[in-house]
Amino acid sequence: MAKLIAWNILSLDGFFEGEKKWDLELHNFVWGPELEKLSDEFGEKAAALVFGRVTYEGMRDYWTKSEPSTTTTYMNALPKLVASRTQKTSEWNNTRMTDDIEGEITRMRREDTKDSYIFGSADLTHSLLQAGLVDELMICYAPIAIGKGNPFFKGKVKVDLIEAKGLSGGGVIVRYRPENVK
Repeated sequence: MAKLIAWNILSLDGFFEGEKKWDLELHNFVWGPELEKLSDEFGEKAAALVFGRVTYEGMRDYWTKSEPSTTTTYMNALPKLVASRTQKTSEWNNTRMTDDIEGEITRMRREDTKDSYIFGSADLTHSLLQAGLVDELMICYAPIAIGKGNPFFKGKVKVDLIEAKGLSGGGVIVRYRPENVK
């Protein structure tokens, strides 16, 4: 059975973006060769990328205009599943919209041989955590507290530690298993 893994970079105080939408400056405090290598590995390992509609729009706008790189290639090539109750069509290749994200994730976990990854998408991650459909949280904590912003966790989440690994720049990647996985 394939897993659904939520990936994000967070500040020490739990924010995934600053006070303004798409303020991702905290990424600069942790980005380097280790995360670049990990990013390239996502492209090899992933069956699909999963986004909420807002994250999808930002990712689409960024990656369809990015300079060529390994990451750009896989971001544009991999299948993408987008949770949206309102948008039915996509302008990004290999993208499918759904208003039944829980049903689609359940099917993907059952049928796929590779894992799928949620990138960003805090609200979507929260709803899928509540439904017991997130198998793993993979979080990179940047070595900075930003004080204000958009928190990644939107409610109580109990987890078990799978692994923690320090990065040369001071960040830490932790992998957690949510307690209520179905």
